[in-house]
Amino acid sequence: MSTTNAVEITNVHKHFGRIHALRGLSLNIERGMTYGLLGPNGAGKTTLIRSIMGLVEPDDGQVKVLDTVMPDKDIMGRVGYMTQSIALYEDLTVQQNVAFFAAMYGLEDDHAQAIREVLDLIDLADRADSRVRELSGGMQRRVSLACALVHRPDVVVLDEPTVGVDPQLRVQFWDHFHRLNAQGVTLIVSSHVMDEAERCDRLGFVRHGTLLAEGSASELLERAGTPTLEEAFLKYAEQGPTQ
Repeated sequence: MSTTNAVEITNVHKHFGRIHALRGLSLNIERGMTYGLLGPNGAGKTTLIRSIMGLVEPDDGQVKVLDTVMPDKDIMGRVGYMTQSIALYEDLTVQQNVAFFAAMYGLEDDHAQAIREVLDLIDLADRADSRVRELSGGMQRRVSLACALVHRPDVVVLDEPTVGVDPQLRVQFWDHFHRLNAQGVTLIVSSHVMDEAERCDRLGFVRHGTLLAEGSASELLERAGTPTLEEAFLKYAEQGPTQ
């Protein structure tokens, strides 16, 4: 039976040798929302994201995406993933990269139309025939976003999606993210940029592999009694995890 949650994470632990990357973390993310994961480098955000994607299997606990325990190959095809590092073929053109990822995800209907739509979104339609190695770092990140969205996934996981993107285009990205939410698409955004955090429907503060606190930006500020999310994070860090 389908639940209202796109992602359900239950008491997940993950070790890498002596490093305890995730420490019994539990989290539910409702369908059709944008959920922000916030925390410093080494907090466990990327390990959590890779667990959601099915790229990392927990040592203990369970991750479910779209009512299915991960990892699951069929569900992976319904999830878009933009990594923090650039993961493109530099000798291929922008259009060839996007077309390749569309094919890998199994997109068949409206293949050409889907590619045109995402190239318009990232404002690189006029550079469709440029090789990726000829683009700036910011442009390459925009191509990575297009590759994550081209197959019209139900869940989109974005690890630091707007690093190196100019402010005007960043606003366009977030407008599109909210349109995706209206269509029922769930977005999970990892970031350390607090002004972007305020654009998310709900936030989870992560530190040392634990969930410090979660809620909407206004709820987190109210409970912490601070004027900014950055100060709220520091206060929750002093108090320790909720779990």
